[in-house]
Amino acid sequence: MLRKTPFHERTAALCESHAWRRWAGHVVASSYELSHEHEYHAIRSAAALFDVSPLYKYRLSGRDSAKLLDRVVTRNVAKLAVGQVAYTPWCDARGKVLDDGTVARLEPDVFRMTSAEPSLRWLEANADGLDVEIDDVSDALAALSLQGPTSRAILGNIDLRYFRLAQTTLGGVPVTVSRTGYTGDLGYELWVSSENAVPLWDALIAAGRPFGITPAGMLALDVARIEAGLMLLDVDYVSARKALIDSQTSTPYELDLAWAVDLGKEAFVGRAALAEQAARGPEWRFVGIEIDWNSLERLYAEAGLATHVPSAAWRMSVPLYSRGEQVGYATSGVWSPLLKKYIALAHVRGEPGELEIEFTVEHRRRRARASLAKKPFFDPERKRK
Repeated sequence: MLRKTPFHERTAALCESHAWRRWAGHVVASSYELSHEHEYHAIRSAAALFDVSPLYKYRLSGRDSAKLLDRVVTRNVAKLAVGQVAYTPWCDARGKVLDDGTVARLEPDVFRMTSAEPSLRWLEANADGLDVEIDDVSDALAALSLQGPTSRAILGNIDLRYFRLAQTTLGGVPVTVSRTGYTGDLGYELWVSSENAVPLWDALIAAGRPFGITPAGMLALDVARIEAGLMLLDVDYVSARKALIDSQTSTPYELDLAWAVDLGKEAFVGRAALAEQAARGPEWRFVGIEIDWNSLERLYAEAGLATHVPSAAWRMSVPLYSRGEQVGYATSGVWSPLLKKYIALAHVRGEPGELEIEFTVEHRRRRARASLAKKPFFDPERKRK
């Protein structure tokens, strides 16, 4: 049976589309309106409010809490200051990515870790001999993501640096605010005890009305995260836990996460394998691609059709070719309403030249031109300022 998040009392009443989806055993809105377009534009022009409570959340405390995290993630947790947040992947002994998430230092010996998949057993298995307490606070802690250019104003012009957090009150509700998100825009995530979830929602909606706050679902979020060049587990990469064959796995270097690997740490799970790959270089790369509009338009014109682009993001493996040979595959893509470009995230082998991407037009497989593009596709200054 699917579970409800602490905000369901409010989100269910607003979901006119009745379009729901599963996330970590919970039911969340795909879109609140019949189309997600208004919700997407709220992310880029006002503020969108997402219920992200299904994230797995763990509280680590004790003298060796930092030591445990440094043992399992690729970032250097010891360098985090109190009030700082870091994005990080974590790997198995072969250097293959298991999951990715954030680590926040709440106090000198207290951390919060978020993940897309359950990670309690993984943390406990690596805590042997350490003085650390690991608590699964996934149910006790609700979470909202407030994203968009007016989000700061809604929070009372809060003074918070990028990837930092602070304790505050909103509408009399104690809340932790972190300047983080999954849209590539100015935004914040709010962490609150589950019993205070509905009062927090009401306080944000009341404060946000003059600033265009809009509850938004996963369809709008998917468009934004692709524009931001952000990967999604089970879509853009396969966890090493779930992979059936080795070729389905990826290292951080193959996912364009070399910046998130600190080989200067004394030891962590997968370090030896990652050091070896760092020395020789990865065989695969995770890249952005842009699909040539004129080429795509020509394919549809030859079939006597107007060019069709999906309004929602697609999530599937689509072959990429160079000089007639398959050199990779796209994993998710979308027509960007803001950039007016057809973009995708993809894995490519080596350094391919001119690219082509496969399309099915009127039941026939065709190829349109494409080119490598810098990620993120959308990177506004306001995100970090």
